[in-house]
Amino acid sequence: MSLWRDPTRRRWLGWFTLATAFVLVNFHRVSTGVLADDLTQVFDTSAAELGLLHASFFYIYAPMQLVAGMLADQTGTRRVATIGSLVMAVGVFGFAASDTYLAGFASRALIGVGASVIYIATLRFCANWFETGEFATVAGMTLSASAVGGIIATTPLALFVADFGWRTAFLTVGAVGLVSTLAIFLVVRDDPADAGLDTIEGTADPPDLTPRETVDNARLVLSERETWVLGGMLFFVIGTNFTVMGLWGIPYLVQAYGLSVSEASVYTLLGNAGLVVGSPAMGWLSDYLGRRTGLIVAAGVVYTLAYALIAALETPPLAFVAAAFFTVMFLLGGFTIAYTVVRERFHGSVSGTATGAVNALGFFGGAIFPAVLGAALDAYWTGELVAGSRVYSLFGYRVAFGIAALNGLIALGCAVWLHRRETADATPEGSETATAGSQ
Repeated sequence: MSLWRDPTRRRWLGWFTLATAFVLVNFHRVSTGVLADDLTQVFDTSAAELGLLHASFFYIYAPMQLVAGMLADQTGTRRVATIGSLVMAVGVFGFAASDTYLAGFASRALIGVGASVIYIATLRFCANWFETGEFATVAGMTLSASAVGGIIATTPLALFVADFGWRTAFLTVGAVGLVSTLAIFLVVRDDPADAGLDTIEGTADPPDLTPRETVDNARLVLSERETWVLGGMLFFVIGTNFTVMGLWGIPYLVQAYGLSVSEASVYTLLGNAGLVVGSPAMGWLSDYLGRRTGLIVAAGVVYTLAYALIAALETPPLAFVAAAFFTVMFLLGGFTIAYTVVRERFHGSVSGTATGAVNALGFFGGAIFPAVLGAALDAYWTGELVAGSRVYSLFGYRVAFGIAALNGLIALGCAVWLHRRETADATPEGSETATAGSQ
């Protein structure tokens, strides 16, 4: 049977098309790190202002996650992802043409609007095309694919920018985005029936919701305590990782170790390689063991220690920094098992809305922490400028990594609460209570 007519093979073609768009999403999340010096000079910014520019992607991206889930549940993956990919490409062209801080801020925010729907729409697609027991693995593979975008936004982007300039780089990425938009429209279908194929056994039933039912689902999701704890956990982890890997990691390495931007970008590349490996590995391990929150707790312990040691040592050996960056991004795959926890608690037509709500809370961290860490660095500015860029004290970076470690500790506390709640629900009395509460 041909690739186009075999549902178990066709689903991988659709997933690959959506995953390619998600590669571009993650590129834009973290590309500011390589461009930090260029943007500081072009827009004449302080650390806090650069943090706000970086975070402008997340200001609309974060609250749009809940809306994206509702849209994916009601209108389907194909429409939502096609429109989102197109809007993202338009924002990229606007950013490449920006000459003022306000124009750059607005364009990057527009990129965030388009990017905001891609991941949730992809998870909705996975729920309709993949069996329940495959979901954590495929969700992990999706995050792994996104990490490819993070890798492209490190050393490859640094080398391209050095040769051709950052504006040419973004014009090129915008053109790729337009091609991706066309591919989504032509290839992706909401479920096998829309593609004229037989339903795959063990997948979720496609939702058929009225706007009122969609709003009611959102109210149900937001009334659950687990939604807020899971979202709060991701708030601290996602916010921290996208701030360190996407913005301040490279300037830290340049100032603390005297590396060039291209050399420093290799270390954030290693970090994103950790996400490439970690997300599918942790997803597969979770499916294989049938365990969720216990793995999240284990990830939280090591994650917190990695950032705490950088803060304590200030300038540890570069090999340790490389290992720490790889580890925290690898373990992000452990924290994102939370998406599977959400899907298993909210079945069927509510899954997109539930995932969107948790994702929204998580990415609010990406909107908050770039400016928080930027303000910490501004407090320890040495008063020096090198090639138009501010020089911050090593103690300032130590404070920033201390904030990252504190965030990890709070996220670990959320994970422990969730694990204890799950353990209690596994008892006969707890199972009875949990079942009643989820009706």
